Amino acid sequence: MKRRDLLKSTLAGTAALAAPRVVSAQGASKTVTFAPHADLASLDPVWTTADITRNYSLAVFDTLYANDANFMAHPQMVAGDTVENDGKLWELTLRDGLKFHDGEKVLAKDCAATILRFAKRNPFGQAMMKRVDEITAPSDTVIRIRLNKPFPLLRSALSEPYAAMMPERLAMTDPLKQIPEAIGSGPFKFVADERIPGSRVVFAKNAAYVPRADGTPSFHAGPKIVHVDRVVWSFIPDASTIEAALKRGEIDWWEQAAIDLVPKMRKDKDFVVTVKDHTGEIGCLRFNHLNPPFNNPAIRRVVLAAMDQKEIMEAYAGADPSLIKTDVGLFVPGTPMASKLGVEQTRGPKDFAKLKKDLIAAGYDGQKIVVLAATTLPNIWAEAQVATDVLTKIGFNVDMQTLEWGSVVQRRASKEPIDKGGWNIFYTYLGGMGNVSPAPAIGLRGNGAGAWFGWPNNPKMEALYDGWFEAPDIAAQRKVIDEMQTVFWEDPPYVPLGMYDQPTAYRSYLTDVPEGFPQFYTLKKTI
Repeated sequence: MKRRDLLKSTLAGTAALAAPRVVSAQGASKTVTFAPHADLASLDPVWTTADITRNYSLAVFDTLYANDANFMAHPQMVAGDTVENDGKLWELTLRDGLKFHDGEKVLAKDCAATILRFAKRNPFGQAMMKRVDEITAPSDTVIRIRLNKPFPLLRSALSEPYAAMMPERLAMTDPLKQIPEAIGSGPFKFVADERIPGSRVVFAKNAAYVPRADGTPSFHAGPKIVHVDRVVWSFIPDASTIEAALKRGEIDWWEQAAIDLVPKMRKDKDFVVTVKDHTGEIGCLRFNHLNPPFNNPAIRRVVLAAMDQKEIMEAYAGADPSLIKTDVGLFVPGTPMASKLGVEQTRGPKDFAKLKKDLIAAGYDGQKIVVLAATTLPNIWAEAQVATDVLTKIGFNVDMQTLEWGSVVQRRASKEPIDKGGWNIFYTYLGGMGNVSPAPAIGLRGNGAGAWFGWPNNPKMEALYDGWFEAPDIAAQRKVIDEMQTVFWEDPPYVPLGMYDQPTAYRSYLTDVPEGFPQFYTLKKTI
């Protein structure tokens, strides 16, 4: 599929869903209006890994530790910690002034329950729990963690945005079910009665929030000082509509500026166009390992061999090739954990006639495959169209179901067969710390029912994953990563479709916009 034809298709699809002219928020000088990449489909940062929920979580919830822009963990909700018994006994002491949005004091028992729930779904948390004997709250302010072996990365595990502290009553929710309400202790409150599903999310400054007294603001670490009264998310599927609203000052910040518009926007002195999230966006074709035919690794390998990363990434980011990276394996090329082993198979050109024969030889017998493709996110819709076209060319009987992103988030949790609402493939992007380190990498795990959507079962990968945590230094970790990438190509849980760095765009009157994922503390609106 040619990029020009794809862009016409993408714009046609999103324009049909375009929002009307954006109305400026009341009290605009104290309100930041933000155009997110998706609507907020879930309020639970444990139940889903969707980036939009992660971003909401950073506003509403707080974490015991937090990462700075160099991904180093610092105390956030904790005043400090002590480590004894050769690294096997940790005591975390909560700092003063912590309150939930319902007015209740944050207690250690709330945090202990939250950690246990988080660790049942999050890969970094799961790795930590293999080394945990007990998590208790001996007092209202102390969380005690007893380990069966040292785990030096404990602070980093509890810096994950998904380790979002919540009241014990919510933390007792089955992690496979969603929490019923958003009660955190973070610098913003979720305003439930102003929520308009599909278009609007509102956050209000939490006047009772007490920022840390020490540290330097960096990413989501340090003092979270709020300089605005409200943040309004207006989800608008059409890029041209957002650009026009940004030009008029009706939108202050566009999370994911359309790359086709970036060259023009860079020339406008009223806009700041830059990359804030340096972990990038890795395209992902995710297989469901429970349903045939992708319970067969040989068939998955044929799909992997058919995908040309450069062609797929150019479909969305081709207007600014400097943003694109190819030869992508498990991690962002050029970062310490990235391996080059086997990446040559991700390059084009491809021999579709041969791949069609390979698919039959692998055991594919023509059964229908259900592919979930989100039309409301232009980057996902672009990769989905190109990659699905390839699936058809190599002989798959494809039923591509076009949905809005929130529906994909709900559907991908289903383990049912395809005739009962299940699926075979969905498209997404992998972002965040999992793009540069295996510790939180959701896509590579092979722990069956405990794995990310698709539920691969790969004991070899699991053994290597555990071995990475035991490696004594960077050189030993890199050796394990080479082995992990070899296993990945042999038994792929997903196909990496290349990556790009996503620019964000905001009005020049916004200052002190944090590095990393979108956050609304520290920033100032100077008009």
